[in-house]
Amino acid sequence: MAILKIKNLRLKILIGVFDFEREKTQDIIVNIKIKFDDSEASKKDDINFTIDYKELVDKIVLEVEKSNFFLLEKLSDFIIDIIFEHQLVEKASVEIYKPNIIPNCDFVSIKKSSRKR
Repeated sequence: MAILKIKNLRLKILIGVFDFEREKTQDIIVNIKIKFDDSEASKKDDINFTIDYKELVDKIVLEVEKSNFFLLEKLSDFIIDIIFEHQLVEKASVEIYKPNIIPNCDFVSIKKSSRKR
């Protein structure tokens, strides 16, 4: 087993429930942790037997930035669903930060984890 981490992925997205949040895109920051089977990749030293993290990040960016959400909870599930499309993934955790949305607060965040069934 291996753990892949993607840290501080910055995205621009339309997200939120308040009118002012629906007017323009906001910056969010995403941290991802993926537990996956790396046994074949370790033996063969071949990218075809592991998670191509550039390909995964590109897909997350494309899919998230063309969508819009009201809740961080829904966005978290959306990203986890993209991650679970890869057959080697067993578990994924996603933490999403929404900076500067509440006065006197650096950010709000939500963290969700899920196991593939």
